[in-house]
Amino acid sequence: MPTTLLQSDLPGLELIHRGKVRDVYALPGERLLIVATDRLSAFDVVLPDPIPGKGEMLTQISNFWFGKTAHIVPNHLLDVPLAEVLPPGTDLKLYEKRAVVARRLKPVPVEAIARGYLIGSGWKDYQATGALCGIRLPAGLRQAEQLPEPIFTPSTKAAVGDHDENVSFDAVVDAVGLELASQVRDATLAIYRWAAAYAAERGIIIADTKFEFGTDADGRLYVMDEMLTPDSSRFWPADQYRVGISPPSYDKQFVRDYLETLDWNKRAPGPHIPAGVIAGTAAKYAEALQRLAGIRLD
Repeated sequence: MPTTLLQSDLPGLELIHRGKVRDVYALPGERLLIVATDRLSAFDVVLPDPIPGKGEMLTQISNFWFGKTAHIVPNHLLDVPLAEVLPPGTDLKLYEKRAVVARRLKPVPVEAIARGYLIGSGWKDYQATGALCGIRLPAGLRQAEQLPEPIFTPSTKAAVGDHDENVSFDAVVDAVGLELASQVRDATLAIYRWAAAYAAERGIIIADTKFEFGTDADGRLYVMDEMLTPDSSRFWPADQYRVGISPPSYDKQFVRDYLETLDWNKRAPGPHIPAGVIAGTAAKYAEALQRLAGIRLD
């Protein structure tokens, strides 16, 4: 059975970051221990209720994609057994499917987003301006419509509790320089195109996704954190896709749609989620993992 972990506790290891979902610990040798908890964030707010097994599912699907796309862009994973780095007495079963050992990289300060379809904040920006992140789009596009080609639509990296903001490619250039910005854009679109084609063969549309990148001491670019998970992507069942509506999805849009029915200002603290919505969300994550990666967490 999947385990449940709202917050990790690893005495003796230095906690260097507790994010919306992941807890990150320092390890010797410029390495990190990254633990995916069962926390769920929506609208950039961490909700009070965990989704049992979510961190395990996120880690397993990320590891699957990291392996599948290593020929396109190298990733942060290191082949180090968890038992070698966990503190003595730690319950290995609790962490073995939700934690990885990774390179310690210098993060590129941008959310690298690829969009193949017009939905979410992209749809809202297009309705208001006819453009997205400075990219002028054809007139008359409808909600959830496929774009003429995938586009790179970066956003700022918000702190916990703040909201990401869509920015132009020029803003990324200003932040990190033209060479690195171009590498991030090209890597983002290359991974998205490959993964979208792979998923399409399995009856799933990847509408959009976001990546995080980092560089090592030599300036080499790696994709890191998570990859093509239900937290970082919109997965739509192809047989239920329709233009003009927000299609059903295998991701946390299920929770977002519930939250939109509430009188909540999308600021912390977040509201409690009913048991039925928690179970439904877990089931959607599990189905995405099984359909895309052929993995079941029994």
